[in-house]
Amino acid sequence: QAVAFAAFFNLVAIFIFELKVAATVGKGIVQPGVVDHYVVFGALLGAIAWNVITWWWGIPSSSSHALIGGIVGATMTKVGAGGLIGAGAGGNVRCGPPPTLGFVLGSLLMVIVAWICRGVRPQRVDGIFRRLQLVSAGLYSLGHGGNDAQKTIGIIWMLLIATGYASTADKMPPGWVIWVCYIAIALGTMFGG
Repeated sequence: QAVAFAAFFNLVAIFIFELKVAATVGKGIVQPGVVDHYVVFGALLGAIAWNVITWWWGIPSSSSHALIGGIVGATMTKVGAGGLIGAGAGGNVRCGPPPTLGFVLGSLLMVIVAWICRGVRPQRVDGIFRRLQLVSAGLYSLGHGGNDAQKTIGIIWMLLIATGYASTADKMPPGWVIWVCYIAIALGTMFGG
């Protein structure tokens, strides 16, 4: 039930989030005309290799940043840094807060919740947090669907532009790309956990 719940919210994200991540990946990192199928292949190969290496060695890493790094690396290999769009490669792609900040904020939140719940029966607290856990899991899955499906949309959009099936002037990728990617992320969650 929990996996189906997560898969549902992965798919519902299609109705909630704009395609800003897809636009950044698809046409906001590399200059138009630079990308071809070799650049896309190199970007994907680099990102996949990095993800497998970090998984094998148990190193925490971001597949999003691996993908962006793959795109940047493949582009720089082909034409150098001049092929990159400064606002996309350096301005729109952000790293999250450092782990230390996450640790401090998480610890602070835990102390606040402990103070709020002091003196309350454990069964009551447990009942409240069981329901809140569903809200948290739904929001997490919504964010996962909204980001990870859009990375894939962006790569496919980039390839469609490179091969002439779409234009950089297009405000959105074809509808079938959007639906296929969101359905794929939901099915991947459903059947892959």
